Amino acid sequence: MESLRKLKLRGSNPSRPGIWEKVYAAGLSVILGGIVLHAPLSVWLGTIFPEANLWIKVWKEVLMLALTPVAVVIATRRGLWRSLLDDWVIRVALVYGVLHAALVVLLYQGVQATLAGLAIDLRYVLFFVLVYVAMKAAPQYRRQMLAVALAGAVIVVGFATLQLFLPADILSHIGYSKDTIAPYLTVDKNPDYIRVNSTLRGPNPLGAYAGMVLGLLAAVYVQRKAWLQGKKMAIFMAILTVCSVVALWISYSRSSLVAGMVTVAIVVVAAMGRMISRKAWIGAAIASLAIVGVLALNQDNQLVSNVLLHENQEGGSSVSSNEGHVTSLATGVELLIRQPFGGGVGSTGSASLYTDAPIIIENQYLFVAHETGWLGLLLFGALFGLILARLWHGRADWLSLGMFASGIGLALIGLLLPVWVDDTVAIVWWGLAAVALAKGGVYDKSRK
Repeated sequence: MESLRKLKLRGSNPSRPGIWEKVYAAGLSVILGGIVLHAPLSVWLGTIFPEANLWIKVWKEVLMLALTPVAVVIATRRGLWRSLLDDWVIRVALVYGVLHAALVVLLYQGVQATLAGLAIDLRYVLFFVLVYVAMKAAPQYRRQMLAVALAGAVIVVGFATLQLFLPADILSHIGYSKDTIAPYLTVDKNPDYIRVNSTLRGPNPLGAYAGMVLGLLAAVYVQRKAWLQGKKMAIFMAILTVCSVVALWISYSRSSLVAGMVTVAIVVVAAMGRMISRKAWIGAAIASLAIVGVLALNQDNQLVSNVLLHENQEGGSSVSSNEGHVTSLATGVELLIRQPFGGGVGSTGSASLYTDAPIIIENQYLFVAHETGWLGLLLFGALFGLILARLWHGRADWLSLGMFASGIGLALIGLLLPVWVDDTVAIVWWGLAAVALAKGGVYDKSRK
């Protein structure tokens, strides 16, 4: 009778997803798939229903909050609470959320700024936890989540490649403008170098996203997955790879370009490092130094000066992006030293526009520090570091390897840009990281 009672608590069949799991997985899939179309849809719908513009923008956060009690129900029915609360990734994520709640009270920034700050700071962490619970409770939905992510990648890098052949202002037809999202940007105001958005909020997120996709594709290739042997699949993967490279390049994001190359290199070295001879390593190092030397000697070349240095030789903007990065970095460091408790949730970035003292910090780590202080930065670093360590531990799985490598790449971008502020890049990476970590059931602390 006791075993029967436990069985009822967990559902009629613990291995078969019930209605709660089906609804939950569907909701998470909507977020993961819909986020790649969030920018164009929110702009277009916002022009049609301006009075509902705010709700259109926060649909994903509202859906996450609605799914949170469902996660509680599923965790209870499946008997997951003990294993989840014993998991340090979940523990640190919960403490990070509690810290935000405390800072809302201690350093209140106003209703709008606070709500915006909470959404920006915590949405990807919450999504990670929600997906993590889903994969623990019903791991059979892993394939569904991956299929949704793949479809999203096809849309993003495919449309970016298509934009090579479309008018630069094509997105202005659905409401893109200087008051919403610019339909395109240029490199230091040079019209010869158009930076496209694809379906994301700008060229920098596009570059970061494309580098992440390349990392996953590289992981598939180096592990020689059996499903690559089919001719149609091989052609599809080749086209997706080409489109990802094109998207990365035409974003003209220097940090993303470097991060993308580092991501692919990590995948190759992690999978094949022992097979590479010492002579090959030396040759690669020499070739890398030679490339750097050639670029340094040709810094006046139009391609190098515009694409890599972002310096328009024929004028450009009055303040270059390089000067902007340096100024932002100096401001962020000064505030980090001066404010050990931070400025409060909603005091940085777009959320701070609702306050009397808006601050833009172009560094993910200084951004976190300004929002949540030294303790918040420590907790964020611990959470991200734990996830990366787990991904590296499971690198025999192509998804774990690809997410680890792309995580390092995105961490590098974070030195120059608040990379996790972009909702698409953040939700996709943290969501897929949860899918990778949860493979094989509840994490066992005793594993080496």
